[in-house]
Amino acid sequence: MVATVGTTAAGAVDPLPEILRLRQRYGFRLHVDAAYGGYFQLAESLDPQTRAAFDRIGEADSIVVDPHKHGLQPYGCGCILFRDPQVGRWYKHESPYTYFSSRQLHLGEISLECSRAGASAVALWATQRLLPLVRGGEFAQGLAAGRRAALQLAGRLRQDGRFIVPFAPELDIVVWAPRAASASAASALSQRIFERAAERQLHLALAQMPVSWFTGGCPDLIADRPQLLGLRSVLMKPEHESWVERIYQEIDRAITAT
Repeated sequence: MVATVGTTAAGAVDPLPEILRLRQRYGFRLHVDAAYGGYFQLAESLDPQTRAAFDRIGEADSIVVDPHKHGLQPYGCGCILFRDPQVGRWYKHESPYTYFSSRQLHLGEISLECSRAGASAVALWATQRLLPLVRGGEFAQGLAAGRRAALQLAGRLRQDGRFIVPFAPELDIVVWAPRAASASAASALSQRIFERAAERQLHLALAQMPVSWFTGGCPDLIADRPQLLGLRSVLMKPEHESWVERIYQEIDRAITAT
């Protein structure tokens, strides 16, 4: 079973406590995909249900976290952690020309990094020495600022009758779409907003999402296609908190220009 604690598309968090109860009943292995959201373990401003999921991450059999997202590292820096390191015995790989053979598990032989340079690991170590991963520290405060920015932008868009925000951000990603008569019309308008915003140096993201996400906020929406091309705003930098109003103004100009 794979539980995602912070999806890349929407920042959504699976109900990990409930999944752990199912594991206790059925005895399956549980992997937690925290590639995007893992660092929010340090955040202190999460909703209770989201907080409950992060508090139970340590009970998973394996966890993946990608420091190239919130960890301030270049692309390609990531890690997977196993509760029981003996799972390495299932990894079949031999490179006697590179490593001395040993009866012990050797990370150089069983990890994906293999013989590649360890610069990414050193950069991550140095970053964490400068910005320790502790609650209340400078790094954690940056995560909290990004989440506050996402909540503020979501609130600003929700107050504007031209937009639909299907759910409140759980982390620092705001999912939204322009109101329109149909899913296809909203999708076309999203594409135009995306292009107009980019011309103004505001870089949004597009994502295909289930139409059902948006019908709650727009009951009259005609579902003439199964998915709606919506927009994503990722506010993962602490500086975004002071830019929320400017971002909203640029979105306003983008939709006006369409």
